[in-house]
Amino acid sequence: MRGEEGRFQYTIKDVKITELNLTSDLRFQPDVGLLFEVQNSSITLNFQRRILYWLFYDEGAINASAEGVNIFTVLHLTKDQEGRLKISNVTCDASIAKMRARFSGTLGRVYDLIGAFLTTGMRFLLNKQICPALNHAALVLVNQLLETIPVRTEVDSYVGIDYSLLSDPVVTETSLDMDFRGMFYNLKNENEVLVNYAMNPIVREYDRMIYLALSEFFFDSGLFSYFKGGLQKQLLLDSFQMPKDLEMLLRTTYLGTIMMLNPALMEHPLSLELEVTSPPRSTIKTSGANVAVSCNVKVLVLPPGKPAVQLSSMTMEGKFNAKVSMKGKRLAIHLDLRRFKIYSNQSALESLALIPLQGPLKTMLQISVVPLINNYIKRGVQIPLPDGIDFIEEVVEYHNGYIIVGANLHFRTGLREIIERKPAIVTVNMNSIL
Repeated sequence: MRGEEGRFQYTIKDVKITELNLTSDLRFQPDVGLLFEVQNSSITLNFQRRILYWLFYDEGAINASAEGVNIFTVLHLTKDQEGRLKISNVTCDASIAKMRARFSGTLGRVYDLIGAFLTTGMRFLLNKQICPALNHAALVLVNQLLETIPVRTEVDSYVGIDYSLLSDPVVTETSLDMDFRGMFYNLKNENEVLVNYAMNPIVREYDRMIYLALSEFFFDSGLFSYFKGGLQKQLLLDSFQMPKDLEMLLRTTYLGTIMMLNPALMEHPLSLELEVTSPPRSTIKTSGANVAVSCNVKVLVLPPGKPAVQLSSMTMEGKFNAKVSMKGKRLAIHLDLRRFKIYSNQSALESLALIPLQGPLKTMLQISVVPLINNYIKRGVQIPLPDGIDFIEEVVEYHNGYIIVGANLHFRTGLREIIERKPAIVTVNMNSIL
């Protein structure tokens, strides 16, 4: 800092906090925001000083410690235009009761003699700089960190997911409540979405740091989007994939049909074609979650070099148990086929003839189809959290119409390290003219 001629200038710059001993408390202030309070704490700081008086020049370091630090901060939360969580304003009040300093440099001993006067000035300056520094950290650095959390992102090549906030966060005496959209969408047609008729989840638990409530709409929108996107809408199982006993059973069942069409078809392989005819639907109860699927099953003969010949068409209805789990940041589902039935689209008599096929067909699906689906969905869906923060001690609870996932938060790295990874640069300069 360069001052006017004949004026005494004392500059403090490049303030660095080297040690923090904080006794802090984070509370919820209803209808206001998050209250962060620091009481009777201490801070160790390092300054660079510079004195310029006419031709006299001196510089050196100051190692200072502040005691009796009290900071009262309220973070006001809102959502931005993209539906992302944002700190809109900061209310701050700070004070330092006592300060001590040690000086180095050419005139270090001289400063020690007038240390009381200088530390009083530094304490006054720090009192004025704590809140601006916190405002910058919250409104700039933390908001930059929040901007890295995706609110609308692709899950795979078929669907994406929307985690945008529907309204501003609500602060109560015991919690911070945020209402997310929680909806999948088809990447081929993002405007083709499922209408939400699900009930609103109710969270009454307080044993974990965070609770994620997922209604049936969350899962139904994913099933709807995958159906519209065409993922595994048609699945062809040829005779080399199906068990031999099932193939023989199919040949026996449709022997008359084959003979009536063309006896030469008996020598050619059989296949089953499964086509999902409508979006699967989920149901969540206190006993667990399940997914209902309806398919059209065609029995085909595959003569080489010729179009497939259809022997029969039937309807298959299956019900899968769905086990929901959370690991790290990913929400995953594991399916298990529990109920299965087939019936003819043509006559009740043919439905009776299909009864012997139900057991072998169910076994084939459990061996061939279900593992294929589970292998695809096992990676799960990522829940939006900043880098360096994970869920731990997860617990899943099933309610009528929704699921609640409770978890604690684990910081693999401190918030300070997380912020320092970002491109923002923090510079705090404290300049005064005495």
